[in-house]
Amino acid sequence: MKKTLILGYGNPDRQDDGVAWHVLAAVAQALGRPVPESFEEEFEAGGADPDFLFVLQLVPELSETLATYERVCFVDAHTGNVPEDVQLISITAQFQTSPFTHHMTAATCLTLAETIYHHFPEAILVSVRGYQFGFTRTLSPETEALAGQAANRVLEWLLNKN
Repeated sequence: MKKTLILGYGNPDRQDDGVAWHVLAAVAQALGRPVPESFEEEFEAGGADPDFLFVLQLVPELSETLATYERVCFVDAHTGNVPEDVQLISITAQFQTSPFTHHMTAATCLTLAETIYHHFPEAILVSVRGYQFGFTRTLSPETEALAGQAANRVLEWLLNKN
């Protein structure tokens, strides 16, 4: 299996924005890997592939980590701005600007890895529809159901791309 990273990001304190952690946990569990009690704990790095990483937001420093992998699956929430409830797309090198100074896209992180470390891993983005973004750590019922679908899409990608 190619060295793979499943990288989820979002804010679990804002309800469905934290769906990525739930997707990572479901994938880890399906693979027989230990699952942390909460997003505040790291996934164990037991040497088995894939690796799991959950962060609150993408930052330029992640480019160094990304450059050490052959494949990366990003997982994030969306607010209905894409047509499918669970969308899986390939990511290409592309610098994208954002109106928010603290926001980076997966494509921009990968472009930094390519520019600085001369390595651009094969990458996808799995985006899951969020419905509620209140101040709670509980997913809405709609997004909770979609988290399972997203985990299955990630598992299919893992199994079909070795």
